[in-house]
Amino acid sequence: MSQKNGQEPNPKNLSSEIKQQIIKSPIHPPSAESSFTPENESQQSQMPSNTKEVNNLRVIRRNGNITPYDDDKITIAITKAFLAVEGNHAVASTRVHETIAQLTKKITDTFQRRMPNGGTIHIEDIQDQVELALMRDSHQKVARSYVLYREERRVARTQSQTTSQSPGDDLMIRLNNGHSVPISALRIEHTIEQSIGDITGVESNLIIADTKRNLFNGATIKDLYKSMTLSARLRIEQEPNYTYAAARLLQLELTQESFEFLSLDTPNDMSALKKIWPTYFKTYIEKAIDIELLDSKLARFDLEKLANAIDLEKDKSFSYLSIQTLYDRYFFHHNKVRFEMPQAFFMRVAMGLSLNEINKEESAIKFYKLLSSFDFMSSTPTLFNSGTLRSQLSSCYLTTIPDDLSGIYDALRDNALLSKFAGGLGNDWTPVRAMGAHIKGTNGQSQGTVPFMKVANDTAVAVNQGGKRKGAVCAYLETWHLDIEEFLELRKNTGDERRRTHDMNTANWIPDLFMQRVMKNESWSLFSPDEAPDLHERYGDDFVQAYLKYEEQGKAGHLRNYKSISAVSLWRKMLSLLFETGHPWITFKDVANVRSPQQHVGVIHSSNLCTEITLNTSQDEIAVCNLGSINLVNHIIDGELNHEKLKETITTAIRMLDNVIDINYYSVMQARRSNLRHRPIGLGLMGFQDALHVLNIPYDSEQAIEFADKSMEIISYYAIEASAKLAEERGPYCSFEGSLWSKGILPIDSISLLAESRGQYLEQNQNTSLDWDSLRQYVKSVGMRNSNVMAIAPTATISNICGVSQSIEPTYQNIFVKSNLSGEFTVINLHLIKDLKALDLWDEVMVNDLKYYNGSVQNIDRIPRDIKAKYKTAFEIEPKWLVECASRRQKWLDQAQSLNLYMSKPSGKKIDELYRLAWTKGLKTTYYLRSLGATNIEKSTVNDRALNAVNPVPTISVGQACSITDPDCEACQ
Repeated sequence: MSQKNGQEPNPKNLSSEIKQQIIKSPIHPPSAESSFTPENESQQSQMPSNTKEVNNLRVIRRNGNITPYDDDKITIAITKAFLAVEGNHAVASTRVHETIAQLTKKITDTFQRRMPNGGTIHIEDIQDQVELALMRDSHQKVARSYVLYREERRVARTQSQTTSQSPGDDLMIRLNNGHSVPISALRIEHTIEQSIGDITGVESNLIIADTKRNLFNGATIKDLYKSMTLSARLRIEQEPNYTYAAARLLQLELTQESFEFLSLDTPNDMSALKKIWPTYFKTYIEKAIDIELLDSKLARFDLEKLANAIDLEKDKSFSYLSIQTLYDRYFFHHNKVRFEMPQAFFMRVAMGLSLNEINKEESAIKFYKLLSSFDFMSSTPTLFNSGTLRSQLSSCYLTTIPDDLSGIYDALRDNALLSKFAGGLGNDWTPVRAMGAHIKGTNGQSQGTVPFMKVANDTAVAVNQGGKRKGAVCAYLETWHLDIEEFLELRKNTGDERRRTHDMNTANWIPDLFMQRVMKNESWSLFSPDEAPDLHERYGDDFVQAYLKYEEQGKAGHLRNYKSISAVSLWRKMLSLLFETGHPWITFKDVANVRSPQQHVGVIHSSNLCTEITLNTSQDEIAVCNLGSINLVNHIIDGELNHEKLKETITTAIRMLDNVIDINYYSVMQARRSNLRHRPIGLGLMGFQDALHVLNIPYDSEQAIEFADKSMEIISYYAIEASAKLAEERGPYCSFEGSLWSKGILPIDSISLLAESRGQYLEQNQNTSLDWDSLRQYVKSVGMRNSNVMAIAPTATISNICGVSQSIEPTYQNIFVKSNLSGEFTVINLHLIKDLKALDLWDEVMVNDLKYYNGSVQNIDRIPRDIKAKYKTAFEIEPKWLVECASRRQKWLDQAQSLNLYMSKPSGKKIDELYRLAWTKGLKTTYYLRSLGATNIEKSTVNDRALNAVNPVPTISVGQACSITDPDCEACQ
């Protein structure tokens, strides 16, 4: 093997000849430029066509030339670094070869994560990553030699240069239309200063320097903006306010992209943007209608009035994660060119929700103010589709699968149509006969539910919600079904792949009788629904009586398909597979039905994809729920929850959610019929953990339980009142008569019904503090506009938009890298940083400490004890506290809540006790059991851990449950 065209060989397959060539290299390890230096960069710029390019990444040389990113050259540079320190034997070592390959991959992965769509990297940045990769992998001697060599080369270059030119001067930049324009360093400096100069703690000169260094002749306008944004983004972990700088710089790119697409002059600053805004807004609406993205009805609004009502200063409140998420996944685009600005986006959503209002403009402005303030946020389908030609605004659909072949495939077709327009699905599979059951038409035997669930799984993969996010579905099965044991194994990584559903979520729908038999260590009977058809339609005492009758028949041999097993054994298998695979989730049939306000018109057969919706389903009705969430922390004023602001927010939010029902596009008629008849909505909350931080309350405390209780009571009160007021204005929902509402039985009152049904196995607080008697009478007299009003969804994506903690979740980590469909983002607990700055404890060492301990503060000695208590992370809180808080919220909810449970050191006993506690505390559902240790953040700037001056924490033992970054968690929100 010989070198060609100056190309360095690949050390992964080194012959002895090549090894000798590398061994004869200089004693100091070269930089990541490999063998080429400024003297021969012209040779390198003519790289052969077989050079490996990575994800469309390019490298800016020091002389301004652009070359493809080639990770082989990083491999060679690291190899030479090891040779310089460890000698010739290093090349021959398999261990060192593997180490070098791993280091190279980590470096390349870092750049791919930062720039998933490609981009330019300065050679110095690559060298920095090589240096840091060596240090964080504990190769200190190699790293030290590498650093010294880099410094020698820098000095040599400085001495040899007689003139210097600022890389930002006299450059030609290519616009999106292909035209090139000159851009000066002063123009770049002015733009960056104007955009971020007022943000505390942000040094604009650093971003200016990075931007100049990364520019080159012929760079695109996107390269310019990307360089600005990336420079700010990489500094977020050092100073969290850089998140606002990165957001504003990304908005510069969006502004240029939008205005150029609409053939408008791009404004140079905020003042110019405000002047041209009415023209932009009108042009944007007209263009979106013209290219068939928006409904032409939006042109009937007074666009000038709406444009003048928009507050462009609100653009400054975006974090980088929020604006990048909106940019990637929500804003309108045409041929991948975005032309929807953030405040135009919120107004467009508001307009779409106001189409049927009498005073459309006033309603749109009111809705816009609520959304743009982040006090309330509609769910993702509403944000995606409001105002569009097919405005599918609902979040969740619940279906019951019938027990016949045509019905099953009709249901799968419904799944596909509902998923196409961004709906999350919950399928009730209990009516489908079990494996081995008799098929009368063919005189054969059924293959059971599993083969059809496999088809449902593949349908969800194929129909990926319009290409915007993954299709998502959850299958529910009742615990008495004869297929239950095989159902539990659907997510296993072993066994027959034809009977596995790796992409579909699963959940147990558990009757109280089963839990009682677990408690008493008794046997449990399994049936096929074709021989016990009414079990599916019964709950409470009616279910018990029917179940006992079928059990006697089974024991007497009168049923063709029957099995008796230990209830405890089946329970243990449920929990074991929940820990191993993250599924099936644990949800409870009887509490959902006994406390349901809609008992008179049907049965709840399942929850939804994220376990917060509990609505009736049948073969004739597909349940639909329309979601949105209150930003709880935004309603804490002067150290307490502000009732007046909360009431105002809830009243407007309930109106917005109710409007969804009439405006909504229904791809399936059963869904339309159900939604118009019952009009269910799901008002939830997010930012619960932020609220605790602001109030200085640890999550694992009695104070937190009390706050969960009181805050949910207030939300419940005003939500019910708002729906009743809408009923007074617009009329009650069709099936109101006969409901618990019509009898004056509110959610808090239905706990007594559950206590009567369950007996000793219920421990749920029933205390109240507001005037519920007057509300009961008001509801009885005027009715309710909505059959169901409240449900707490995961808010995985909309909480990112609002910049708050997800739903009711505890802090995952105080610093971590979040992965979603928009890429990876450094997330830092801003409340913690604020407290540490007040104590003069926020510095580079603290950043390294947090990263070293995966976002935990518990082992950092200099942090005070009260701060440690306040900022415990999810795996540092005993999960019983999450259950206790959830129980207090559940007492006020007419539906359920999406409740994740965290366990750092799970055991069979702990998991068993936890889920028994969830049942006895009156929870309707639970979501994931998260038993993974905290995901390691990208330690790209972690220095030697000797800086930490703290003792290392033991590694947490982990199971194989789902990851925190599971995109399914975003399906509703």
